[in-house]
Amino acid sequence: MIVGDSLSAAYGVQTGESWVALLQERLEGEGLDRWQVVNASISGETTDGGLRRLPDLMDKNEPAVVVIELGGNDGLRGFPPNVIRQNLARMIEQVKEAGAETLLVGMQIPPNYGQRYTRAFADIYPELADEYDTELLPFFLEGIYDQEGMMQGDSIHPTAEAQGQLLDNIWPVLEPMLRD
Repeated sequence: MIVGDSLSAAYGVQTGESWVALLQERLEGEGLDRWQVVNASISGETTDGGLRRLPDLMDKNEPAVVVIELGGNDGLRGFPPNVIRQNLARMIEQVKEAGAETLLVGMQIPPNYGQRYTRAFADIYPELADEYDTELLPFFLEGIYDQEGMMQGDSIHPTAEAQGQLLDNIWPVLEPMLRD
């Protein structure tokens, strides 16, 4: 199950072209078709919204693996890093309590938020991964955010052409979780 924001909700691209749809195709191609992807992502979602929705999502879907791809909207809105961290920590705890594994997807924000805030925000993800012994993708937009034609006009959302790279970014961390 993927609990994310617009990056996973296919903002600005056709749903069938999204990295999540490509993930389901890859699972089938890799002989991992016993896995069914549930995309519980919502454009504009914050860690607070994800935290509030998570218990019902866990009950309804009973996932074995939960990909948490949240925090970018919090950072862009200047939410305090400690609040973002607390929300993500509680989400990880809920996933663990349900007996599922977590893949935490790291995000970074533009440097115009100031070095102190930008660093505090970026540190949330590796710190939580260490504290909770959780799998981590350090930066979801690696190799995308600074490449020509990979970001939509808003410079926030990846293009359809970038969706395969998003999947390639997450796959090396996700695949071993699905094969275990």
